[in-house]
Amino acid sequence: MPKLSHTIVLALIATLHTCNAAFYNVVNFGAKGDGVTDSSSAFLKAWAAACSSVEQSTIYVPKGTFLVNSIVFSGACKSKMQLRIYGALVAPYDYKSFLSDQAWITFEYVNGVSVVGGDIDARGSSYWACKKSGANCPFGARSFSFQTCNDVEINGLTSHNSHAVHVFINGCNNMRIQDLTIVAPGDSPNTDGIHIGNSNNISVRHANIATGDDCISIGPGTSQMYMDNIVCGPGHGISIGSMGGNPGEGGVEHIVVNNSIFTRTENGVRIKTWAKPFNGYARDIMFENLQMQNVSNPIIIDQEYCPERNCPNGNSGVKLSDVSFYNITGTSWTQDALVLICSWTKPCERIYLQDIHLNYINALPIKQHAASHCENAGVISNGVVIPNC
Repeated sequence: MPKLSHTIVLALIATLHTCNAAFYNVVNFGAKGDGVTDSSSAFLKAWAAACSSVEQSTIYVPKGTFLVNSIVFSGACKSKMQLRIYGALVAPYDYKSFLSDQAWITFEYVNGVSVVGGDIDARGSSYWACKKSGANCPFGARSFSFQTCNDVEINGLTSHNSHAVHVFINGCNNMRIQDLTIVAPGDSPNTDGIHIGNSNNISVRHANIATGDDCISIGPGTSQMYMDNIVCGPGHGISIGSMGGNPGEGGVEHIVVNNSIFTRTENGVRIKTWAKPFNGYARDIMFENLQMQNVSNPIIIDQEYCPERNCPNGNSGVKLSDVSFYNITGTSWTQDALVLICSWTKPCERIYLQDIHLNYINALPIKQHAASHCENAGVISNGVVIPNC
């Protein structure tokens, strides 16, 4: 039997969806794929029709370039929904279109939605210029925001040039993200690839993230998160935190980062907590099978984080325990390849180091080995660990 082309397979899938579900083409609601006409209202009309359908429904975005302003897709909807994007979505060039909005495309109170395919471009360069100039800029719109959603899947999305965070997740449960591509310049301010907070059971698999801030940042109140096959760089690495900046924050636990590559990033894997007395915890965290390629801080715990210098006690109240670093290899751009700076009132407990081999890339012409800087860290080492505390 001859092999079907990728285009034919996608067409067959779309046909199957039309047979078994309600089908809503945004063009039929007035959207125009000319890259100029504002199609926001057409998208919202298609969403309203699909959301009210008792059948599982598909919102179809055909090939073309669709200009949309800030839009909110709200639930609860009557059945599961799919947003299938074959074309591209673009935002207005002028960031002032988002003066009162903290997100470009928002999903809120939605259960059982999937976003398949698509190329979105927030055109954030004018906003970054405002930030770099030191002017009084607005908050900065996140490209994709998910607020209080459950059972969500994102598959095959490409996000370019977000004003701020590309994919923002807060108060959500059971999300699966895969085959994600995020692109922004390395000097674009605060353009985190994915930020997750107050959420549970989130997986990110096969993501290629190049950005100006954290590739993935994990905020307070997050548990059961699994990241696998992440390619990160440029960016600030994968970070847990910052934590402990405000009273009453939730803890972070049951986090795994696996089979990932970091290239010329500011950090590799990092945990950072404010040097403030507010209580919190981060525990049961595993970083394993990671490659570092000229990374400035391949492994770092920083419990003295205080960029605003407003930490009068100068000490973190966040308790770190059961953090594992397994099979991490490669090169460090700085000599201190392993930095574990823990709280002196709540020292780190059970920090496991195993099969680590990091070389200092700038050793020549004078031969220097990678070094470590460890404070108040209860380290348990196994196998070859270079450098070690």
